Amino acid sequence: MPVYKDEKHNTWRAVIRYTDWTGERKQTQKRGFPTQRDAKAWEREQLIKLQGDCNMLMGSFVDIYLDETNSKLKLNTVNSKEHIIRTKILPYFADKKLNEIKATDIIKWQNTVINKKDKNGKSYSPTYLKSIHNQMSAILNHAVKFYGLRENVARKAGSMGKKESDKEMLIWTQEEYEKFSYELMDKPVYYYAFELLYWCGIREGELIALTAADFDFEKCTLRINKSYQRINREDVITDPKTQKSIRTIKLTKTLCDEIKDYIDMLYITDENARIFPITKSGLNHNMLSASAKAGVKKIRIHDLRHSHVSMLIDLGFSAVDIANRMGHESIDITLRYAHMFPSRQNEMVEKLEMKRG
Repeated sequence: MPVYKDEKHNTWRAVIRYTDWTGERKQTQKRGFPTQRDAKAWEREQLIKLQGDCNMLMGSFVDIYLDETNSKLKLNTVNSKEHIIRTKILPYFADKKLNEIKATDIIKWQNTVINKKDKNGKSYSPTYLKSIHNQMSAILNHAVKFYGLRENVARKAGSMGKKESDKEMLIWTQEEYEKFSYELMDKPVYYYAFELLYWCGIREGELIALTAADFDFEKCTLRINKSYQRINREDVITDPKTQKSIRTIKLTKTLCDEIKDYIDMLYITDENARIFPITKSGLNHNMLSASAKAGVKKIRIHDLRHSHVSMLIDLGFSAVDIANRMGHESIDITLRYAHMFPSRQNEMVEKLEMKRG
């Protein structure tokens, strides 16, 4: 595999020719190396990369990992993953050989990331730390599974952060919500948007993606089958968060009539056009403003989803019933909201005692 001197620019160029997995002959090259040694080092690393050898640099393996996994993911997930890799992993491991990364290296990296501050001087949240570690572990898992890496040292080192935040789960009672929504009566787009968020518990991305075609006003149902994302400064409609998220929600008659009147008011000619041409930041701004005017505690948009679950638990519905409405697995509902379900331990013991006779 040759390297060439570019006499005109006084730099070096490396060229690699290879056969890809389909049997097709290909060539790749890179110019602008200041020395022959640099050109040969790049050539050597590319050959190791093509051979799938765990002796390659972490930075090279990340290119392989992203190429082989990104096509299976949604664009917003890809962007989030690549941001974590680029800013939280590669600065520490890019030039380290994959098979030379030790568990102690992972521990030192974890301690560095845990102590790091963002631009506002705040430490990363436990849930974000967990996401960072999970991404590192996913890269090494891919190397173990497909490229013969001996072990996942990130798993050996142990995780950092936690899946759930220690923050108290905030919810609005119906009384608090009604005080809040009253302040939006003069903003119909936002008023009806929040009506759906509170009384249906849908995700904000699901809300913003809604079209008139998603409603069946005779059956009073709402079909959730897509989600809105703002990616690279463009509006993008994607599949929902999970397969379980695709669902049909029953609406109350009152809410059904409200939304029908709202859509009629829009004079929509295309039933596949979005009925809420707003952004997530617009929702958040109006929530903060109306909350302050109403004198109710400040919560997040996603907390309206928690509020809906809390209301359903108070009404006596099971985790399975609630999960089907929310687009979750029932085990997720059980674990996330276990503290809200009434304890039936005494009833259990009484029935067990009766069974024993």
